[in-house]
Amino acid sequence: MSTGITAFVERLAAVELGPACTNFFNHAVPENALRRSNLEIYLQEMLDRSPEVLLVGEAPGFRGMRITGVPFTNRVILGGPANSFGLFGQGKGYVLPPEAAGVAAEPTATVLWQVLAELDFLPLLWSAFPWHTHQPGKPMSNRTPKPSETTLGTPFWQELAELFGISSIVAVGNVAQHSLQRAGLDVPKIRHPAHGGRSGFKHGLEQLLERGMPA
Repeated sequence: MSTGITAFVERLAAVELGPACTNFFNHAVPENALRRSNLEIYLQEMLDRSPEVLLVGEAPGFRGMRITGVPFTNRVILGGPANSFGLFGQGKGYVLPPEAAGVAAEPTATVLWQVLAELDFLPLLWSAFPWHTHQPGKPMSNRTPKPSETTLGTPFWQELAELFGISSIVAVGNVAQHSLQRAGLDVPKIRHPAHGGRSGFKHGLEQLLERGMPA
């Protein structure tokens, strides 16, 4: 495993968050070790594939990365048969925490990977706020991260872009776009695939690829 990736995950785990936020990588919860390991496996797999594009989304959902530790995945993607890119599935070393049993699979993750497979396009995936934001007192819910919160995530997508030698960054949705803009980047924005956004997400990627964005 790359020492850069391990150090990155440890820094992610060490961040102290405000109320109605969960750092599901921290060392306070034993099961989080599985999520840290899963994220390291994903990042190493992607580092070996040298992606040139980083897609930055909003924040992990409680049925998605909050469970798996891997951006835009759910328990079915991580633990099921290998997907078209051979990234996930049995034999890759991913381990789901016990709490994953019985949690409905995050649908946005399924839609996103279907579209990426259809376009034969494999970018690096991340979030503007790479921890879980939820409604106060309701950890099994989602909420939109505040600008002050996404600022905490800025150094992490910046570090990933540098570590991977990323040439293009794309915002997936308004929250990501505003976060990137506050950091001084003017990047393309595409529709988020959630809430019926599949066709808009796919069309946005298709347009960018037609314009010459690295595949």
